Amino acid sequence: MSPQKARLVLNLIKGQKVEEALNTLVFTKKRVAATVEKLLRSALENANYLSSEKGLDVDIDKLYVKDAVANDGPRMKRIRPAPMGRAFRYVRRIAHIEIILAERGKSGKGWRRWSAKKPRVRSLQSGARPRLAPSAKRLRQRRK
Repeated sequence: MSPQKARLVLNLIKGQKVEEALNTLVFTKKRVAATVEKLLRSALENANYLSSEKGLDVDIDKLYVKDAVANDGPRMKRIRPAPMGRAFRYVRRIAHIEIILAERGKSGKGWRRWSAKKPRVRSLQSGARPRLAPSAKRLRQRRK
């Protein structure tokens, strides 16, 4: 499924409540809609698991689709037979689809968000130098 085709469906459900998004996907006449619906149901079950098993306070009825992204995946190069023994090349595109569900805060102002990916931030301690590759260490020693 190409990312361009997936984005058409994902743009329909951004910002909607989960129930409305599922209804939209059921009645959308795009082939990728079934895949997105399956992914949205999986995200909903993940939130349900967090609320029941892990003890997090998640109200399933207040969940909405905060973000839905279709990024490029690896491309597969294929060959189609052509007349007179020739061949035409074409590219099959793959989409990586990510859906983030969030819950509206009790005050209505704040949003709580759950995502599968956590950002990794590396910071250097004060006074520490970045680690160099072995070849760079040798060059630094030669200069001294």
